[in-house]
Amino acid sequence: MSLYCNIMQSNAQDSLTRLAKKAMKVKNKAPAPIQITAEQLLREAKERDLEILPPPPKKKISDPEELKEYQFRRRKEYEDCIRKNRNSICNWIKYAKWEESQGEMQRSRSVFERALDVDHRNITLWLQYAEMEIRNRQINHARNVWDRAISILPRAIQFWLKYTYMEEMLGNIPGTRQVFERWMEWEPGEQAWNTYINFEMRYKEVDRARNIWQRFINVHPDPKNWIRYAKFEQRQKSITNARMVFERAVEYFGLQHMNENILIAFAKFEENQKEHDRARVIYKYALDNLPKDKLAEIQKAYAIHEKKYGEKFGIEHVIVGKRRRHYEEELEKNSFNYDAWFDYLRLLESEQCDADLIRDTYERAVSNVPPKPVKIYWKRYIYLWINYAVYEELEANDMERAREVYKMCLEVIPHKKFTFAKVWLLFAYFEIRQLDVKAARKILGNAIGRCPKEKLFREYIDLELRLREFDRCRILYGKLLEFCPENCASWIKYAELETLLGDTDRARAIYDLAISWETMDMPEILWKSYIDFEIGQGEYGLARKLYKRLLSKTQQVKVWISFARFELSVEDDGNVGRARSVYQEANRALQNCESKEERVLLLQTWREFEKEHGDADSLNAVESQMPKRVKKRRKAFAENGTEIGWEEYYDYIFPADEAGTANLKLLALAKMWKKQQQTVVVQDDSEPTCSKMVEGLKRDHSAANSSVALDVSEDPDRDIDIGNSSDSNDSDD
Repeated sequence: MSLYCNIMQSNAQDSLTRLAKKAMKVKNKAPAPIQITAEQLLREAKERDLEILPPPPKKKISDPEELKEYQFRRRKEYEDCIRKNRNSICNWIKYAKWEESQGEMQRSRSVFERALDVDHRNITLWLQYAEMEIRNRQINHARNVWDRAISILPRAIQFWLKYTYMEEMLGNIPGTRQVFERWMEWEPGEQAWNTYINFEMRYKEVDRARNIWQRFINVHPDPKNWIRYAKFEQRQKSITNARMVFERAVEYFGLQHMNENILIAFAKFEENQKEHDRARVIYKYALDNLPKDKLAEIQKAYAIHEKKYGEKFGIEHVIVGKRRRHYEEELEKNSFNYDAWFDYLRLLESEQCDADLIRDTYERAVSNVPPKPVKIYWKRYIYLWINYAVYEELEANDMERAREVYKMCLEVIPHKKFTFAKVWLLFAYFEIRQLDVKAARKILGNAIGRCPKEKLFREYIDLELRLREFDRCRILYGKLLEFCPENCASWIKYAELETLLGDTDRARAIYDLAISWETMDMPEILWKSYIDFEIGQGEYGLARKLYKRLLSKTQQVKVWISFARFELSVEDDGNVGRARSVYQEANRALQNCESKEERVLLLQTWREFEKEHGDADSLNAVESQMPKRVKKRRKAFAENGTEIGWEEYYDYIFPADEAGTANLKLLALAKMWKKQQQTVVVQDDSEPTCSKMVEGLKRDHSAANSSVALDVSEDPDRDIDIGNSSDSNDSDD
């Protein structure tokens, strides 16, 4: 039987093990859609807690014995807690409050005293002790507690406030005042003094409050306290005392430690009393004596005061003074801030300040010479000198001083590195206004000799032209052409001068000399001016020769078109024919031109000419030469030379080029056929007959004509006919 039981027990254990293994296998290992947290489990367990614990039963004490037993048990509990943690003040306070609730005042005091022995600097403990005495109407005991507390912790403001509040609530005003006096002996913070002052004001003791204010500002002489003291006197309608307070404050702080808020409050006080002159004096005193970093609020308040009560001059004076101080601050930070100098000087001049002040400011400004002789740094600086000279001439009417300013300016400029033509010219014009032409010529001559510039030559020549000194103009033009012979404008102006004077031979010689110069900057303008000169003189033959000379140097399409239009403009019988001949010659000359656009432009202009002056045959002849516009593809390359793919572009195919291409292909095929015939091994060693060669050439010729349109796969640069170039003016979509 026992064996049977053992067998059954082992079988049961095996089955349980198998079931456990099956249960441990998890088929779906993915995370559940709703995750369960530990907080959720605890909350659900708490919600399903069906066992509601009943509250402890209330104990009713019915006889003194039970009360004593209860008190003994609770006291033992409190004493045990205190023994466990003697420094826990909350246990002491609970113990004392419990004794108070039992009516055991002596025991409660004893607990507080024992607690004070543990920590006599705990503010909460003293407060609870005193409040316990107050609740039980033990006023003298409370006073003793407060006295002990303020003796041990005199800087704890809570004790003093509670003590004074208790005495005031008891109606003991002298006692309250006495407590305040004891407090003030410690020179506490501003809150304590304010509380004392408010206490006296509650009982209308203004004189006492005034005395407290005086003691207060001696202990805490902050500017805001002086201002509050003055406002206190204003509220008491004591204007004289308020003014005395402000005066004492100004005297107390002096010039070294003066605060702008006191002066602003003082000025506003005088403003409220309608003493605007006093307020103005205070503002000026502040502006003259306070440091610059404290003047912002003073200037703002002064400006508002003057806008309210001042005159126009006073308002402007305030604003100007404010701006002057601002500019002075900017220039102290950076004396090379020329824009600030310009604004500052413009302000002084607009306000018509003293001339000596303006001159002194100009001298200060021009003394800040740029540290590097680089022209870009001097461009703003040089206008300080110019404005200085203009001021002396126009505003101060001191011509000698203006002349000296110009001379000093020219001495400062480093002429070996660069110069300023405007300074030389302004100096020369100044001398002309003084009717001293000789001095002006001397100045400009000195300028050209020391630092020649094209602008100086032009202005000097213009001056001599206005003075009708043509010989001097010729001399100056000669000097100018020696200085910069590549400037075509100078040649043209010189020739125009000679034309104006009627000396055409001299003008023509100047033009001939100019076009023979190889390094001209813009020769096309010079040639055009020369041709226009000859046309203006009616010398059409010379103009025609000039066109041919120009075309021998360049084959630009614009020159050909201009030549044709010139021939058309000549009013005689053969002008149209000559113009057509020019177009034909231009077309032949431009056949080998690389720029096909120029050739197209010529043909379009020629076509317009034939539409207006030709007949149908001549127009058809031009139309037959118009090219086709085709789209092509070519390889595109990056800047570094690597191939980046294909790009499309437009090209023009002219009929003459097309025929030439076909003939070239025919000749190439003929050579290829001949080479093939030479390589073919013929057994009878007989040469091909002439008739066979002709037939082969014909066959290849037809193949050449058909090969013009190539397949895209064979030639990516295929031509796609998109119409005649007569439609090339359409937009390229």
